[in-house]
Amino acid sequence: MNEEFPVTVAVERGGRVEEVQVGSAVRSGDGFVLRLSELRIHAGPAVEAAARRSSPIAASPGGGMTLPNYGRSKGQPVAGASISDLEYYAAGCRRTLADPAKARFHDKERVLLAALEAELTRQQGMPPMDPGQGAEPDFGRPPDDDLPF
Repeated sequence: MNEEFPVTVAVERGGRVEEVQVGSAVRSGDGFVLRLSELRIHAGPAVEAAARRSSPIAASPGGGMTLPNYGRSKGQPVAGASISDLEYYAAGCRRTLADPAKARFHDKERVLLAALEAELTRQQGMPPMDPGQGAEPDFGRPPDDDLPF
């Protein structure tokens, strides 16, 4: 039996506090796998328009990030891009981040690299379970034993 529990956050709306579901936790062995839904912040049309104008990261009409303006998939959404394209653009980000002369671009490249890696993970599935760690996924780092859950 797969036990699934809602994961919520407290949100204040008009003086009231509401619990808004942001995902679910599914029991896996002795622990849980957290599945987050797509999270969006809506601040109104004027604030969103200003954010789009000042954002160093391009967004697609659907609101997601787009690939940089070079390469064969320039300007296309990150979501749904081919794995080879995601790896190509991620390699470009890593080259830029390794170059101290391009430090002024590093913040933008970190954000883009995180989006590319998240999409790669989404398309390739969860990392494999490490048999030595029980039911916890192996993310290439030791588990944090002091987490509250």
